[in-house]
Amino acid sequence: MKQLLLFIGAILFSTLFYGKSIGLNLFLFSMLTLLILFAHHKDDFKSRKTLIHSVIYLVTGIAVFYHDSSLAILANIVSFFTLIGLLSEHRSSIYINWLNGIYTTIAGWFHRNFSADEATQNVASKKHIDYVHLAKIILVPAIIVIIFIGLYQNGNPIFKDLIDRIDFSFINVQWLLFAVLGYYLFSNIHRPIEVEPATEIDLKTNNELVKTKDFSIPKLKQENQLGVILISLLNVLIVIFLITDITFILTNADIRASVFSEQVHSGINALIASIVIAIIILLYVFRADLNFYKENRTIKRLAFTWIVLNAILVLSIAVKNSQYIYYFGLTYKRIGVLVYLILALTGLITTLLKIENIKNIWYLFRINTKAAFIVLIMASTVNWDYHITNYNFYYAKSMDFKYLIELSNNNTFLLKEHIDITPMGKDSIQLIEEKYRKYVYELTNNSWQELQYDNLKLNTK
Repeated sequence: MKQLLLFIGAILFSTLFYGKSIGLNLFLFSMLTLLILFAHHKDDFKSRKTLIHSVIYLVTGIAVFYHDSSLAILANIVSFFTLIGLLSEHRSSIYINWLNGIYTTIAGWFHRNFSADEATQNVASKKHIDYVHLAKIILVPAIIVIIFIGLYQNGNPIFKDLIDRIDFSFINVQWLLFAVLGYYLFSNIHRPIEVEPATEIDLKTNNELVKTKDFSIPKLKQENQLGVILISLLNVLIVIFLITDITFILTNADIRASVFSEQVHSGINALIASIVIAIIILLYVFRADLNFYKENRTIKRLAFTWIVLNAILVLSIAVKNSQYIYYFGLTYKRIGVLVYLILALTGLITTLLKIENIKNIWYLFRINTKAAFIVLIMASTVNWDYHITNYNFYYAKSMDFKYLIELSNNNTFLLKEHIDITPMGKDSIQLIEEKYRKYVYELTNNSWQELQYDNLKLNTK
């Protein structure tokens, strides 16, 4: 029954994707994938963690249907790998889930059917299959049947006419190969694989720091002194920077775009440098036994102060970026700045928790990769092109019509609506009308596999 499900899945895979663009088919594929995984892993789906990741996977599929954006497609692919990897090992970190998911998707069938002999370095089949006999029972009868068909054709004109009428042109070889690809994919993922030794090492590595055998009070005293001096100087430096930065914000109500752009980008560069340096230095200073040194209160307070000051720097850059957006409109780069600020602030908070709770570097890596995954999923559910266009029309003091027109088709209907209510040049109107006609033509020619939410909107107009 399970093998039959794989064959049905392969046929549906080819039906959904062969010669089709992305649309409704990716959401249907997500549902099909979950059905096959559930059929083979019913007990795993009793887990709350598996159910949450399954819902996330479906949400990204719905996001692709609503707005066929590259970000939504990427989120769907990443959540697919995450779910497959999760089923291979529930306790592993999310980046190990990605590794196991990618490996399973690409090479799961080969991994299960072939094993490497470490002694001889040879690859041996795990199943004792007589491939010679298998070839014989397929090829020999086929060849003999073809020979006899040729003989019978010469001996009977009616039989020859019957054979000549047989038309195999309805068979689409490429469609069949696509179905084979689908079967290979589902054969791979229905039994997820653990990549070793990566998974084993991940499971054995906890988040806690342990006091080493070389614990030495005199050495730790010297390290503590060095850390106190270094972090004190860095605190002074960032305070000076923040004072000048806040002064700039408060004393420049109106400013040219070029100056604002330079300030925002230079601020981001300073932020990147300070965050990277902060994390590297703090990881070095609190890498081992200094965490267990009784006289480390001062250096800890200095480290926390530095983290808080970096968080203030994040807010400072956010304010400048928001002013930039208010004056000159919303763009993907400016949204990217805000996303980076969220991730940077998350990194600072987790660094503080690492020092406070005496965690190791793996703690930071695990929690921050998970945070990045959450941000990706949340961002993929938003139709950014629509909201960029909508914000710029209603709130931005100035905007670039050309930029809005060059965005994806997700803002096409909104642009069309604003032709009658927003003053714009003839060139802009002409470009919008052309974009609208092309998009409507594309929607009306979509097959059912390629349907998008905009198809429904178009039908209601």
